[in-house]
Amino acid sequence: MKQQPVIAIHGGAGAMSRAAMSAEQEGKYIAALEGILRAGQAVLAQGGSALDAVTEAVRLLEDCPLFNAGHGAVFTSAGTHELDASIMDGATLRSGAIANVNCVRNPVLAARKVMENSKHVFFVGEGAQDYAREQGLEIVDPSYFSTEARREQLLRVQREQPDAAVLDHDGQAMVARAQPVAESAAAAATPAEPIDADRKFGTVGAVAVDAQGNLAAATSTGGITNKQVGRVGDAPLIGAGCYAANATCAVSTTGTGEMFIRMVAAYDVAAQMEYRGVTLEQAAASVVHEKLPRIQGKGGLIAVDAQGNVTLPFNTEGMYRGYARVGEAPVASIYR
Repeated sequence: MKQQPVIAIHGGAGAMSRAAMSAEQEGKYIAALEGILRAGQAVLAQGGSALDAVTEAVRLLEDCPLFNAGHGAVFTSAGTHELDASIMDGATLRSGAIANVNCVRNPVLAARKVMENSKHVFFVGEGAQDYAREQGLEIVDPSYFSTEARREQLLRVQREQPDAAVLDHDGQAMVARAQPVAESAAAAATPAEPIDADRKFGTVGAVAVDAQGNLAAATSTGGITNKQVGRVGDAPLIGAGCYAANATCAVSTTGTGEMFIRMVAAYDVAAQMEYRGVTLEQAAASVVHEKLPRIQGKGGLIAVDAQGNVTLPFNTEGMYRGYARVGEAPVASIYR
């Protein structure tokens, strides 16, 4: 009996700015999530693999300026971009990853090329960019990733918290601030985000199971605003930000990257299923609601198993997320 294919995606987690956000802006995020879910769903409906579905979904998330990956990535403390991505095939445990690139249009495509065409798993910096060029991937000027909204975000953080990367702060503990730089044309022209951009853990990802019961996961990020140049979070690390194994599950995470690395969060979901014999939902809930909070880990994850079960837990106020089963309407959400 064939499995009913399903795909799930996320676009970051964090604190809410519901009061400052219009219904129109919320609708834009929901529409973007649903559109990307439909694209991944279409791949699966046409008999495509889970690997193809997550690749396409993350590629589209990277191309959407609403999310912090690819076009619309946040800025480092030096006003530059550093992009990371990873992908994993649950059927074979093959994986690929890249980090600290600034000219590869779609980092997830480069991660997949590493997985499929290289004897290695992980390339960084110039080596990753050279490999992407050799593989014929689209190379762009670093300015392609910039948006005025993200530049204003960097300037605002540097004014108010010059020594901190915003990810290091608990959004609920931060003092609510007045609308910054009201005179800024860029800020005035940019509607508030449903999740506060200054208190958002900006990663995108996708997980899927196809008709053959094969699993795959992919994760991509632009990092964190005002981060120190060279910092790498969990997104490109297999086992921390991305993991897939047919025997257990496929996972993509978003949150305080350092904490997800320390907890090996993505793999821990799979390990609990394998060694404790718990369900996908129980394992994911344990990681997100019990283990990560012990070290102040904030964020969430999306996961599917070979039976088509889906779970999307998070311990922040919101997470851009959704899922779509083949033959059914996509479901997308932001708030709890």
